[in-house]
Amino acid sequence: MHQPEPDVGPRVLHLTQPVDGGVARVVTDLARAQLAAGLHVTVACPDSALAEDLRALGADVRRWEASRAPGPSLPGEVRRLGRVLDAVRPDLVHAHSAKAGLAGRLTVRGRIPTVFQPHAWSFEAVGGATAALALRWERFGARWADRLVCVSEAERATGQRAGIAGRWTVVPNGIDPRRFHPAPVDTVRAALLPGVDPAAPLVVCVGRLCRQKGQDVLLAAWDAVAARVPGARLALVGDGPDHDALRSRAPESVLLAGAVADAVPWYQAADLVVLPSRWEGMALAPLEALACGRPVVVTDVDGARESLPTTLAPRCLVAPEDAAALARTVTELLLDPLLRESLGHQGRRYVLSTHDVRRTAEQVAGVYRDLLGRQPSAAGHPARVVPTECRESIPS
Repeated sequence: MHQPEPDVGPRVLHLTQPVDGGVARVVTDLARAQLAAGLHVTVACPDSALAEDLRALGADVRRWEASRAPGPSLPGEVRRLGRVLDAVRPDLVHAHSAKAGLAGRLTVRGRIPTVFQPHAWSFEAVGGATAALALRWERFGARWADRLVCVSEAERATGQRAGIAGRWTVVPNGIDPRRFHPAPVDTVRAALLPGVDPAAPLVVCVGRLCRQKGQDVLLAAWDAVAARVPGARLALVGDGPDHDALRSRAPESVLLAGAVADAVPWYQAADLVVLPSRWEGMALAPLEALACGRPVVVTDVDGARESLPTTLAPRCLVAPEDAAALARTVTELLLDPLLRESLGHQGRRYVLSTHDVRRTAEQVAGVYRDLLGRQPSAAGHPARVVPTECRESIPS
């Protein structure tokens, strides 16, 4: 008797470069959820800790050597990616961030359903002729994306204002509340900072050390904070191209902790978390900190402001590149522990209700269903197709 062939889940190929920071966490979370849902998940990326983490989850990882920035290596990167496509034969390609979006769309050119997720627009990261070239490419390359997925309404609006035409879906970033949760401050702080007075106020900034994240502005504000809050310490958690410049400017009360495998203890140890970004798609750090019950100060830039509930904005939102305003806000919060506790509780409730990673994964699954026309459920039966509109988020 002929046995029916099993209902095989779609083959999804994620492309990513960079392989660290928020983009890597988004790819990891999506891969975990999609594997659990029965999809065949392949990720093409450079050799990295991300590649090892994805293999441990059960994803098929293909080595794709690619630099972070565009340049003369691009033709070779496109050829190598073409070989990956021939070997994997995916049903759908999901390209993350500017470089993978560039190489991926040049390789696929619309032959396979393609999702492009910028995670902050490339033309915002540069200036002059380079920005003009990046914008020209994004306008042209949009024709080879069946869906443009943005992590915030602000990111979508920026793309539309810039003249990028396409079918848009907003899927806000999410965090895993089982991983990001409150913990006793004194216990965690003693383990991270032995020999340091656990009662001393601690400000933490988590992010790649680069111009985008604005740690230089935070350092410019820090002297004023330290003068008014005796014993206050600042920890910059992360690594990047600005490491040496920041270290040369950092006073003794500032610790450069370097890259860490797990930022959760740093959030849990903080009295206050600060992200003084110059631009964002939607940063994960504020969501992670809020999930840990810690108040967050962010700059009033696209993507960052959407990570705050409206009730926190009056106390926690400052103008970008305004060191004096940043110093005042940080100082006021460090001197008011009851207010910090209240803001932390409000922030955690907000993140749990609106930014759970499971919600994010299901919204992305809705995009895939729309593009592929079907997606098997866990029981092996075709799931309901969820239609999406051109300029609306997928409903939960």
